[in-house]
Amino acid sequence: MQFNQDTWVYSEEHQQIVRIVETQELWGEIVCRLWLPGEDAIVRVKAAQLKPLTEAAFTTPSHLAYVAAAARISDTLAQHETLLAPIESTVIPLPHQLLALTKAVSGDRIRYLLADEVGLGKTIEAGLIMRELKLRGLVRRTLVVAPTGLATQWAAEMHTHFNEEFQLLIPSDFPAYRRIANEENIWQAFDQVIAPMDSVKPIEGRRGWAREQIAGYNRERFEDLIAAGWDLIIIDEAHRLGGSTDQVARYKLGQGLSEAAPYFLLLSATPHQGKTDAFHRLVSLLDAPAFPDPASVTRERVQPYLIRTEKRRAIDAGGLPLFKPRQTRLSAVAWRPQHETQRILYDAVTEYVRVGYNQAMKEKKRHVGFLMLLMQRLVTSSTRAIQSTLERRLEVLNLPDEQLTLFGDFWEDEWTDLDGQKQIETLLNAHLKAWRNEQAEVKLLLQIAQRAQASGPDAKAEALLDWIYRLQQEEAEPDLKVLIFTEFVATQQMLQEYLAQRGFEVVCLNGSMSMDERLAAQEAFAQEARILISTDAGGEGLNLQFCHVVINYDIPWNPMRLEQRIGRVDRIGQKHPVRAINFAIEDTVEYRVREVLEHKLSIIFTEFGVDKTSDVLDSAEAEKLFDELYLEAILDPANLDNNVDLLANKLRQEALATHQSASMLGSELQLNPGEAQRLRDHPLPNWVERMTISYLEAHGGKAEKKGRFWNLVWPEGEQLERVVFNSRAMEDSPVACHLTLENEKVRELAKRLPRFVPGQAIPCLKLPELPTEVQGLWSLWQISLHSTKSEQCRVMPLFVHNDGRLLLPTARIIWEYLLSSAILPFDVLHDAEAYRAFEIVRNAAESQGRAIYDDLMQRHREQLARERAKGEYAFAARRNAIARLGLEAVRAHRLALLDEEEKNWRLSLDKSAETSPELLPLLLLSVQGDRSHGKLA
Repeated sequence: MQFNQDTWVYSEEHQQIVRIVETQELWGEIVCRLWLPGEDAIVRVKAAQLKPLTEAAFTTPSHLAYVAAAARISDTLAQHETLLAPIESTVIPLPHQLLALTKAVSGDRIRYLLADEVGLGKTIEAGLIMRELKLRGLVRRTLVVAPTGLATQWAAEMHTHFNEEFQLLIPSDFPAYRRIANEENIWQAFDQVIAPMDSVKPIEGRRGWAREQIAGYNRERFEDLIAAGWDLIIIDEAHRLGGSTDQVARYKLGQGLSEAAPYFLLLSATPHQGKTDAFHRLVSLLDAPAFPDPASVTRERVQPYLIRTEKRRAIDAGGLPLFKPRQTRLSAVAWRPQHETQRILYDAVTEYVRVGYNQAMKEKKRHVGFLMLLMQRLVTSSTRAIQSTLERRLEVLNLPDEQLTLFGDFWEDEWTDLDGQKQIETLLNAHLKAWRNEQAEVKLLLQIAQRAQASGPDAKAEALLDWIYRLQQEEAEPDLKVLIFTEFVATQQMLQEYLAQRGFEVVCLNGSMSMDERLAAQEAFAQEARILISTDAGGEGLNLQFCHVVINYDIPWNPMRLEQRIGRVDRIGQKHPVRAINFAIEDTVEYRVREVLEHKLSIIFTEFGVDKTSDVLDSAEAEKLFDELYLEAILDPANLDNNVDLLANKLRQEALATHQSASMLGSELQLNPGEAQRLRDHPLPNWVERMTISYLEAHGGKAEKKGRFWNLVWPEGEQLERVVFNSRAMEDSPVACHLTLENEKVRELAKRLPRFVPGQAIPCLKLPELPTEVQGLWSLWQISLHSTKSEQCRVMPLFVHNDGRLLLPTARIIWEYLLSSAILPFDVLHDAEAYRAFEIVRNAAESQGRAIYDDLMQRHREQLARERAKGEYAFAARRNAIARLGLEAVRAHRLALLDEEEKNWRLSLDKSAETSPELLPLLLLSVQGDRSHGKLA
């Protein structure tokens, strides 16, 4: 064998065709320097390890099938026009979810705000995007940051819908994790992690902590998290990061996370809330140069980063509206004679709250004021709830004075995120100092509560029982399932006992339960239990579409909390109109406020739409407004109507502002009901199967079919059993090994395409699908555009008829045949005949491929133009900001730094504009039609 320079040979060690760059014979040894096209590297190899191309097995049917399938998959991945996640997943996306996935993976940068309205499945959309990026080999390490109450739900949904395992990491449990993982940075111990939002935000100080403690806290929870090397970061309820200023802890967390991963998703049903500055801070996390100041937040600039569907536009796979009408009513609960002691208790507690709140504010004990407001909510919840709280409060008041505090140890920016149960526990555990005469007041109230408890069931409990029986009749369902919400665990326990004693199968959910306990309760409710009683924290993240009746036993002061509760059942998959009944006791402050408020809010809802108004109600500012309204109603009942009017006017103005800004969030994209099923029928899994099996057969591995499963052995010895390539097979056999492009070895088969070289033997095929007059050369070519910024490529099939014509449809038909049918070469072309055939197709490919390269070049230029426009806008905004600085020396210094930064940026962009083309042959065949009749394509 001659080892001449520029000769193509086969390297057994590297299992690919290589090119000899240099040959050296010394002391009886011949050593060649080789260029490896697959790695674009130069290596030294002994000549004895090289084979001539005529001896390498490039004409076997398995090799030809492997290259044809791998090239087709490579082209599919490069075009980004075929979505992989719906094909390779058990989840069948709804039209709006498919639209979200399509937009998310079509851009240059995958950094988006998923802003679908409540109940449309943003978690599913984020999971689909994650799966798409994993299947394309772009993501391995994923971090999800979510509010504490949603963290366990995220883990459950990723497992249920995508078979993806996430580790819930709670910093307080780090010592236990370290014993298992033995990692200095615990965040690096797992590739897929969920972290509670408020447990990882940085802090600047905490009462009683030294500077070293704060630094250690921030390093372990925040700095190590940021430095852990994530590919994709997903933040749920992302509007909480907007904050009131750019200095708050949550916004700093958002800034750190936004810089910690190339792929970044923010999820929020209410991202704007009528506050332009907070919305600006939120979208700037996606792309800071694109949004340098609030003035940059315009519809045109925001839309490329936003994915949103409104409930009214959502449709199912059949094109029908996704959601059914909802029925909501306020049910007045009357005091009966047997409830007289309970009524006396309510009046006494209301007076205690009125006096206590005024006294606490006078003595500047603001946290005691918070406690008073919670006492009011407790007495409307249940006798047991107020009694147990009075007992615990009395225990605190009996403590020595030195054990009491003036302030509760909690962060007020988190207060509105806590449910009523967590709030009362926080304040009682704080051991707050009393206001004057409080101890005597509490003793008296406790005595009344004990008498009320002994007098029999609460008025609301009896009304609840009546309603359950009534609903069973109206719905004609003796086993009707009912979801009941209460604010407090004591009330939950009382109701469980009350209903169980009357023959109902009852389960409970609250914020103190573990993930396993929560899942067990949900499963029990889905099966035999007829009633689920949940607190607000327990209900976060629930998906209970199989239930359509919600009873709000306690009415939260903010109406948006009701919407969130009802949203647990009014979700995708709900088959019945949802019924919601809201309880309120007659002749109480709460009932009067709710009655007047509902009328005012209904007018606002009618004017602006309930979904738009929800943006206003679902905010910390609105929470405070409603707290103030109820407080004023307690302190000054006579002025209730006027106070409700003031609140309604304020909400209307905010709703108007939100409505005016809503165009920024609107989407006019059309939903296609049939697209999801079309993707489910896509042949990609068949291509992956053909590529993998053919590669193993051609390169020393093994593939054995047993029933519906494959047993595989890779060339290096790794074994896989019970392998399937189609997700639908997983539905029947969950223990099967589902092999997809997410597998690194499989994906590498499609990425490292072997090249065809001049002098290589050309197999000859007869195709029964084509008429006999179709005779010529078929080939595959990879066309690439290289730049410092990116690399883009496409695969082009080509058929050159023996008479010189280019038949492009025929080229596609032949490729489809190679992907699905048995390949049986009957001869080969070699030597001079092979070289001559290669030159023919090479000239045709160079001519035909120009249009594809021009298209790649156009896309590259458009990408650079977008980046240039964004950068120029950002530099101009920063220059204007610097120009407003008062000190001339500071102004001049910062402008000089900015000029240097802009100069380097422009040089980098200009460098990215320099491109080079590449045309690589992948496969070449001589093809003859073998059908006696037919038309030439």
